[in-house]
Amino acid sequence: MTRSRLPLPLPLRLRLQLPMRLDLHPALPAVGSSGGHSSDHSSGRSGEGFGKGLGQASGDGSGAASDHRCGPPAGPGFGPGADSPASGSQPGAAASPARRRWVGALAGMGGAGLLGPWLTACSSAPTVAGAPAAPAVPVAAAVPPVAVNTDPRTPPLQLPEPADARLPSVLLIGDSTVRNGRDDGQGLGPAGQWGWGHVLARYLDPARVNLVNRAIGGLSSRTYRSGGHWARTQAFVKRGDLVLIQFGHNDSSPVNDDQRARGTLRGTGDEQQAITNRLTGQPETVLTYGAYLRAYLAEIRALGATPVLCTPVPRQRRDEQGRTLRGIGSYASWAAEVAREQRVALIDLDAEVAARYDALGPAVVAQLFPRSTPEERVHTNWAGAALNAQVVHAALRAQGLLPAEALLAPPVAALAVLGAGATGAASAPVAGALPAVAGAASPARPPVLEARLPTLFLVGDSTVRSAGQNGQWGWGERLAPWLDGQRLQLANHAMGGRSTRTFLREGRWQAVRAQCQPGDVVLIQFGHNDGGRVGDAAAKQRGVLPGTGPETTEETLPDGSRETVRSFGAYLTRYVREALDAGAVPVLLSPVPHKDRWLQGRDFEQFADWGRSVAMREGALFIDLTMIVTEAYRGLGEAGVATLFADARTHTNDAGARLNAACVARGLRQLPQALLLPMLRNEPLPEAGG
Repeated sequence: MTRSRLPLPLPLRLRLQLPMRLDLHPALPAVGSSGGHSSDHSSGRSGEGFGKGLGQASGDGSGAASDHRCGPPAGPGFGPGADSPASGSQPGAAASPARRRWVGALAGMGGAGLLGPWLTACSSAPTVAGAPAAPAVPVAAAVPPVAVNTDPRTPPLQLPEPADARLPSVLLIGDSTVRNGRDDGQGLGPAGQWGWGHVLARYLDPARVNLVNRAIGGLSSRTYRSGGHWARTQAFVKRGDLVLIQFGHNDSSPVNDDQRARGTLRGTGDEQQAITNRLTGQPETVLTYGAYLRAYLAEIRALGATPVLCTPVPRQRRDEQGRTLRGIGSYASWAAEVAREQRVALIDLDAEVAARYDALGPAVVAQLFPRSTPEERVHTNWAGAALNAQVVHAALRAQGLLPAEALLAPPVAALAVLGAGATGAASAPVAGALPAVAGAASPARPPVLEARLPTLFLVGDSTVRSAGQNGQWGWGERLAPWLDGQRLQLANHAMGGRSTRTFLREGRWQAVRAQCQPGDVVLIQFGHNDGGRVGDAAAKQRGVLPGTGPETTEETLPDGSRETVRSFGAYLTRYVREALDAGAVPVLLSPVPHKDRWLQGRDFEQFADWGRSVAMREGALFIDLTMIVTEAYRGLGEAGVATLFADARTHTNDAGARLNAACVARGLRQLPQALLLPMLRNEPLPEAGG
């Protein structure tokens, strides 16, 4: 029985950043796009290898919320002239990285097994019950990082243009909840701040419609116009286009000050206020929020396009009864009033998203916002942006605002919670992703999950789950004691003997994907069974091609059918893309080392490189579990390590599984923005042996 998971919605994708040294936070890669930009000036060897030669705060402030003045991190990718990824520009073809932007991976740093510069490095081995004594790991303090202002104030600001002028466009104008900062997640991948416009591009067919996200963080309905941004955007609006408008978070700011001077008069009337703008020194007549909205509507209609008003997305705030606060200072009701008055379509994000927050519950909603000090209540991370984008997508479909063929299908879990179709329906294929496997076996009945808790899914082989056969246990079976079960639930779908290829062929991944929703995290660890030669009967039809490229080959299965076999990286890419499309955060882990491959160098070097490469390209997080466990083994010595295995070199016993689980917990503790930190225990709960 699958979890009946509340009124959610649809798909997504990402990219993080790979810190190669502790003192370096490198630039995001120069990511190509099928659409252009306009300059908008605003203030050794793998363990079981393939043989010889085979070698990724608040920004708006919006009045009542905290408005931190520290800027984005210095360095490449954040300085003047840095191009923002074109989430709003047309997603490209499979080979183009335009739909997958932020590169992210927590890299294992050499022999120390470090996971990245976000937390204090821990190089000593974890203490595990039942294992020989080893140095204790320093516990990272459970304090989220300081919030930063991501508003892109340094000119020139690069905004996307329509990718194909022959196609109709969906243009977005608004604030940072639509397009955050430079639209790059601040180099933190899914843990950073993202606007829903970036994710919405993943839900539209790029062959049928352009998605042009020209929203700008920190602006109001007034300053988007007075700063000249609307005039530049109008140049791209043509007959037949759709223009989505969402302002309100910043309209409640002061009308006149020397900081931003972005506020509008309250209400929808004709009131005006003449000022000398303290920021610009120029005279200005300030109108009501409703008057600015009406002006946008009239000008869009004059260009032959269709305007759509969106109410502001709600903040992470609750009333005394625990319900999400609606209204955002009446701006939602004012936007709705203008929509009724002007007879334009309305997407009520305030009401729809708030209803989903209430259905999800506080534990899941907390996973939809970046963890920061002070608490972030306005800007969502990738998962939260996905949820909001799914609501927009559902409204576009329900109101007939776009042709049905321009809208990609939502993931299975979103269909179930939106009542849009059968829960067993398959999601639409992603451009460049692997096709569904024909004749896949029906997956085993998944565990019953609590809808109001985020889930940590485990996907992998017998080193993750062995079920005690012959005294063998996987680390996934000993991870629960490290988790706060009141805040995070564990679903271990790993299966012994599987590779990236067979886990997919048997329908096991499809079972996981069907349950994923925004706020979930998926740990993926393969490699032990992927190294067999394709075509060799001894490899049990589970070997894959080396590398991360698009090459394929054919293999005949025992039933006589032919299977197209792909590279290790191609299979991982499908897992990552589909997890992101469902709103979950994928974390790739390099395999745990063999009993005899840790004294010198490293085990699974190629598999780790391939996994890290996919994480960089596709936006998953990466944990070099091989090296974390290796350092633990080195702390124990040969005699100690010998006591941790139930067979010659691969499968751990109970004590070994507990040690590896402690290493996984250590890796999770070091994920960026304290992604799972509040849900992890400093010490494991006592647990009866398997």
